[in-house]
Amino acid sequence: MATFYDQLEDKHLDFIKEQKMFFVATAPEGADGHVNLSPKGYDAFKVIDRNTVAYLDLGGSGIETLAHVKENGRITFMFCAFGGKANIMRIYGRGEVVSFNEPGFEEKFALFEGFDRARSVFTVKVEKVQDSCGWGVPFYEFKGERDQLVRTNAHRSREEWETRRLETNQTSIDGLPGLVRND
Repeated sequence: MATFYDQLEDKHLDFIKEQKMFFVATAPEGADGHVNLSPKGYDAFKVIDRNTVAYLDLGGSGIETLAHVKENGRITFMFCAFGGKANIMRIYGRGEVVSFNEPGFEEKFALFEGFDRARSVFTVKVEKVQDSCGWGVPFYEFKGERDQLVRTNAHRSREEWETRRLETNQTSIDGLPGLVRND
């Protein structure tokens, strides 16, 4: 049975620290758009306070999460226990996003140590937290982070990386605006 909370409790903070992976889900307005669900790793999730979290978007093949959050603000994070006691935790909230070429990015980016670049930072006001059993989640062993995403970003100069991001992340698969040039 699921239990709901108005904010992150100590047990949620402890659970988040233990997880090596989380999922991000968003959807556009209306019935015709695509729901987006993305797995995330690295140390890309931060709790700012019991009612605010942040997520570092290192980049990827699409721009769905950014487009959806800019359109309607809705976002859900899910953490699953792949070891230890079975548990699933969801954080429902309203987000805002700032990208690498926008004012305020450097301040938000400073929350995340060990990264030299990222596409965007999402800051989310927690509306509801849900715990549920997680009995159907299998056990998995963490072997390490994949390094392809970091290597792909690092092999391009900053200018090449920014140009590629702006060229390939202009619109979502539903045609919503993505990254915007600020020339």
